[in-house]
Amino acid sequence: MNYPLIDGRSAFDAVILCDGDFPVHRIPLSVLRASTFLCCCDNAGMTALSHGLTPDAIVGDGDSMPSGFIESHRDIIHIIEEQDDNDQTKATRYCIGKGFRHIAYLGSTGKREDHTLGNISLMARYMRDFGVMPVMITDNGYFIPAKGVNTFATFRRQQVSIFNLSCSRLTGEGLKWQPYAYTAMWQGTLNEAAGSSITLDGDGDYMVYLTHDGKKTEPAHTAGRSFPTG
Repeated sequence: MNYPLIDGRSAFDAVILCDGDFPVHRIPLSVLRASTFLCCCDNAGMTALSHGLTPDAIVGDGDSMPSGFIESHRDIIHIIEEQDDNDQTKATRYCIGKGFRHIAYLGSTGKREDHTLGNISLMARYMRDFGVMPVMITDNGYFIPAKGVNTFATFRRQQVSIFNLSCSRLTGEGLKWQPYAYTAMWQGTLNEAAGSSITLDGDGDYMVYLTHDGKKTEPAHTAGRSFPTG
């Protein structure tokens, strides 16, 4: 599969806004404002409205929304009380029920770190178990779960991290350092694209993180210099 760069012109079937940090970078903000279907997780619906956005649906267990807000927006609020899945997954199931498959996730990171890690890891579940093409977009970059052979559009000096989820074999092209079947989460981080694309080939699942901006060149007058600490 070929994955294009995620930028302000990227379009998705649906956008799910979670109740983490509201986006401030131009790329996730553009994706959010251009959404044709906006599904918010619980309290993120109130946040969206406060930013001038109009949710098409608000999905969750309702535990973070005031009763008055639920009553005044009952036509778009869908309360799902079961606790086996979090609100992000409930919103995903709702969007799948609408026939949406290419879904962008915003506001999934920030605030509590356990929520952040859980939400990121769920991208692989949505791909594997739900048949979704998910992309989690943050203020710094974006996560894409993948399997098999895939080509990702990049740009020179774009920072790339690869997280091996179930591969016993993982190879690639177009990167500064050759990837392999990493056995620890940190091992595939902080790689770099050499040009306009990278290709990864794995016999299992993996997650790719790509930054919005490329690595800046260190100024020549500071390169290699050490600075006093006190």
